[in-house]
Amino acid sequence: MFALYQREVTNRSLEDLIARSKPFSRGLAEGTDAHIDAIDAEIVSLSRGWSLERIAPLERSILRVALFELLHSDAVPPEIAIDEAVSLAQEFCGADAPGFVNGILGAAARQAGVGT
Repeated sequence: MFALYQREVTNRSLEDLIARSKPFSRGLAEGTDAHIDAIDAEIVSLSRGWSLERIAPLERSILRVALFELLHSDAVPPEIAIDEAVSLAQEFCGADAPGFVNGILGAAARQAGVGT
């Protein structure tokens, strides 16, 4: 999540940012990046009137990784992916972010029929 955020705000390459990461972290970053267009479309469709650019970069990165885990990976159970994303939003984002992240991810999980 932090590598995707850093790429967005610094324009450094993802490969440079994850070069020394553990395999699990690399897989999340690379997997998220491989599906980023579909993930971003999902965020826009579920955020009801919010453009992707209106969502803060760190919140956007949290949502991207969690949606990758929910929709494109079996490595993490859906409930854990959502809980981790909400926890990250609580720790690193503004007061409204955890509810926003939880709402988007909960809607995505229901729509995809995962974790229900």
